[in-house]
Amino acid sequence: MQQRINQPDVYKLQPALLKSLIGLGDAAANELEHSLIHLVKLRASQLNGCAFCQHMHANEARKDGEQQHRLDVLPAWREVAIFSARERAALAWTEALTRLADQPVSDACFTEVAAHFSEKEIVNLSAAIATINAWNRIAVGFNFAPHF
Repeated sequence: MQQRINQPDVYKLQPALLKSLIGLGDAAANELEHSLIHLVKLRASQLNGCAFCQHMHANEARKDGEQQHRLDVLPAWREVAIFSARERAALAWTEALTRLADQPVSDACFTEVAAHFSEKEIVNLSAAIATINAWNRIAVGFNFAPHF
């Protein structure tokens, strides 16, 4: 079995990767509520099966005051009434952009996100989603393990 490249070496081999993803992610996140960004990062990471990012973003969310019971039911966000309409629109947009290979983004999904976010916020939300998806692909591809 071929050994994968370890985490520090990935960023040594391509230093712009770390700097670029952090820069884009921070720029996008600074334009939106931190609690919303935590939910988006965690939900995309769940969809992508990224244990490293799920662990990290759940910890960050709790540290910033997110309630554990909301994190517990995040995969079933459509079934519970504890997420705001804005959060629900962001989660639907997150799922749509993360699952592009499964189906195109519907007009209804865009209409819903546009009802709760300005154009600038939609662009920043989309950039945050694109960034976490990129992080997930690096972490999953190179088998990064969570630090417990």
